[in-house]
Amino acid sequence: MESKMLRHKKMLCKIAFACIFLVGIPHLLLADDSKFAGSKSCKDCHARFYDLWATSRHGTALQPFTESFAKKQLSPQSKAISIGGATFLYTNTNGSGAIEEKTSQGSVTYPISYALGGKYVYYFLSRMERGRLQTLPIAYDVRTKEWFDMSASGVRHLADIPVSWRDQAYTFNTSCYGCHVSQTSINYTEATDSYDTEWKEAGINCETCHGPSAEHVRVCIEAAAKGTVPKDLKILGGKGKFTVQQNTDSCAPCHAQMTPISKNFVPGESFYDHYDLTTLEDSDWYPDGRDLGENYTQTTWSLSPCVTSGELGCMHCHTSSGRFKQAEDPNKACSPCHEEKIQNVAEHSMHKPDSAGSKCISCHMVKTEFARMYRSDHSMLPPTPAATIEFGSPNACNVCHTDKDAKWADSYVRKWRKRDYQAPVLHRASLIEAARENKWDRLPEMLAYINDPASNKIFVTSLIRLLRNCPHQEKWETIAKAASHTSPLVRGAACTTLDDWHSHDAISVLAAATGDKVRLVRVRAASSLAGKPYAVAEGFLKDQISKATSEYLAALHARPDVWTTHYNLGNYYRRTNQYQRAIQAYTKSNELAPTAIAPMVNCALLHGNLGNLDKASTLLANAYTLAPENLTILYNLGLLEAEKGQYDLAEKHLKVVLQQNPEFAKAASNLAAIISYRSPSDAIEFAQKAYDIDPNPATTFSLAYYMKEAGDTQSAYKLLLSSIEKWPTYSDSYLLLYELAEGTEQKQKVKMQIRQLLSTEELSPEDKERLTDVLND
Repeated sequence: MESKMLRHKKMLCKIAFACIFLVGIPHLLLADDSKFAGSKSCKDCHARFYDLWATSRHGTALQPFTESFAKKQLSPQSKAISIGGATFLYTNTNGSGAIEEKTSQGSVTYPISYALGGKYVYYFLSRMERGRLQTLPIAYDVRTKEWFDMSASGVRHLADIPVSWRDQAYTFNTSCYGCHVSQTSINYTEATDSYDTEWKEAGINCETCHGPSAEHVRVCIEAAAKGTVPKDLKILGGKGKFTVQQNTDSCAPCHAQMTPISKNFVPGESFYDHYDLTTLEDSDWYPDGRDLGENYTQTTWSLSPCVTSGELGCMHCHTSSGRFKQAEDPNKACSPCHEEKIQNVAEHSMHKPDSAGSKCISCHMVKTEFARMYRSDHSMLPPTPAATIEFGSPNACNVCHTDKDAKWADSYVRKWRKRDYQAPVLHRASLIEAARENKWDRLPEMLAYINDPASNKIFVTSLIRLLRNCPHQEKWETIAKAASHTSPLVRGAACTTLDDWHSHDAISVLAAATGDKVRLVRVRAASSLAGKPYAVAEGFLKDQISKATSEYLAALHARPDVWTTHYNLGNYYRRTNQYQRAIQAYTKSNELAPTAIAPMVNCALLHGNLGNLDKASTLLANAYTLAPENLTILYNLGLLEAEKGQYDLAEKHLKVVLQQNPEFAKAASNLAAIISYRSPSDAIEFAQKAYDIDPNPATTFSLAYYMKEAGDTQSAYKLLLSSIEKWPTYSDSYLLLYELAEGTEQKQKVKMQIRQLLSTEELSPEDKERLTDVLND
C-alpha cells in the first residue's frame, strides 16, 4: 500500500494540461459554386434592385484598384507614416497605386491590387508570397481624407500592442474573404503553405443571400411561358419566403464575432447549425454588453428586448443591400410597436421634438467610433450612465453632451424615470465583471441568474463560459441543467463547460446532448466527451455519439490554413491518447502562428508528460517570454521544475502564482506536494488552503494524506470518512482509509465499503484493479 500512496504523491506534481484558450477558426461563407450564374444574370429582370445592389456597401465590399477609383476616392499622402522602425508612403504612378516601405536596409514597394471597405475606411490588399493577399499597413480615412496606421487603429485595450500588418490576422485569404467576396475557393495547399484563391465576384453578390441562380434563370426565362411566373422560382429567400429568424440568420455570418462549426452555410438555415457566437466572456465587450471593438452586431443585437420578442429582424430596418430603410425618418422604424412613444416623443425622450435627441436611435442605438469606423449599438437598450461610472462603457447621453460627465447624466435619467431601469443592467454586468475577476463569493448570484428563465441568453452564456475558471463544485447542477435550456447558444456553452466535470452525471448529460436538434450543441457535446475516462455502455447512444463526433471532426478539419485548426486538432488527439499526432498538430499550429501561446503551452505540457522535460522547458520558457502575465504558464513552469527535481525553483514559481491569484487551488495543492518532501507539517498549510478554496474529493484526499504524513492519523481518518460520504466514488479515499484503519474490525469495515463501491459502474478499470487488490490483502 505504501508504494501506491507514494506513487499518488508524485502524481500531485505531474504537469497538468491547461487549455488556455478555446479558439475558433475565422468564419467562412462557402457553397458549391457549380450552379451560380453571377449577378449580371439578375439585371434584365431586376434592374432596379441590381442598380441598388451594385452601388451598395455589399456590392462594393471589395473592388479592384484602378486609376479611376484612385482619382475619385483617394487624396495624396502628405507625409510618410512611421510604423515599427519603417516608414510607409502611398504612391500613384500612371494609375498604379502602391505602398512604399523604407527602412535602414532600403525600400520595398507593394503594389495595391484591391481596395476593401469604403464607408468609413479603405483598406488595401497586395499580392504577397505564396499567393497571400495581405492588408497593407496604412489605410485611408474617407471622412477626414487622411492616411493612417491601420493596425494601431485596431487596438482596443490600454495594455494591447498593435498586431503586425504581416500577421495572419490581416491575410485576406485567411480572415477576410468570407464577407468581402462571393463563391470563394481558397485553394490552400498545406504542404507548401500556399494559396491559389479564386472567387466568382468581388463584393457580396445576389447569390450570397439568394443561393445559386442558374436554375432560377432557366425556369423563369428559358422554360416559363411568356407572361407567366413559375410556382417554384428555384431561388432562396425573396419576399415572404423566409421567416424573420431566417432572414436574420442569413445576415449574421458576416455581422458576428463567432466560430464556424461547419464548412458550408446556406441562407435559410439556422445560424447555430453553422456557428458559435462569441459573448461577454471576451473582453472585446464591456461587462454590460456594450461593444468595445468592431461593430459585430449579432452579440449586442441578441441583447435587445425587441429582438428577443421574436418580432424584429434585420430586414425591418435594412434592405438586402444593407441600406437603412428609414434614414429620412428613423422613428418610423420603431412606430409599429411603439406608436404611443413616437406620438409623445418629447415626453419620452426629454428632448425637443425636432432635435437630434428626439430620434429613437440617438438614445437607443448610439454611434461610437472604433478604428476610425462608426458602429451603432444594436442592443437598443436605453442609456445607462450608471454603467459608465461603474464599468467605463459608453452611454448615449455623454456621446452627445461631451461637456458633461456620467454622474451628470445619471442624475438626469434618475429624475426622468421613476423606475430604476438601470439596476438590472448593473446587476448582470457586475456578475460578468466578478466572474472575469474570479470573484466567486458571488457564485450564488451567478447561479441564480443562470437558473432564471427570464435572464438574457447572452449573459447566461457568458457566465457559463466564465464559470470554467470557478473551482467550486456547487456550480455543476446549474450548468448541467443549462444543457436543456431553450437557447442552443446556452446549451452549447453548458456542454463545453461540462468538459471539466468528471462525473457519471456529466457523461449522461453530454451523451444525451449529442442528439440535440442543433449542430452547435451536438459538436460541443462531442468535444467534451472526447477522451473521457468513463465508457458509455455498449450500444447506449453509440451511433448518436459517433455521428456527433464525426460532425465535430469535420469542423476541425475545415480550415487547414488556420493555426487554431491545428491547435484544436492537437487538443482532440491529446484527449484521445494520440500523443504524437497531438504534438505534430501543436507544432504545425505554431508554424502558422509563431507567437500563439496556447499550442506552445499545450505542446510543452504534452512533452512534459511524455518525459521530454528539456523540450517542455524550452517551450514553456518561450511562452512565458511572450506572456509573462499569464499565471497558467508560470504555474506549469513550476510543475515542470518539480518534475525535474528543482523543488526550490518550483516552490518559488507557485508561490508567485498563489500570491497573484489566492483562489488558485491547484497551485496551493501542488505547493503542498512540493513542500511535503522537506516538511509534511508545512504541507498541511497549503493543502488546507486548497481544500478551503475548492473542497472536492482530490483536495480532501490531499489534506488527509499530509495529516497522515505529519502523524495526525485520527484527523486524517475522520476527514476521509466525511469525504466518502460526500463523494462515494473517489477510489483514492478508500485506499488511504484502508491504510489508516487500525485493527481487523476497522479494516473489514473499509473492505465492506469497497465491495459496495465495486458494485457500481462508475469506476475506471484501473480503479477497479487497485480496489480489488485491497480486498485480496
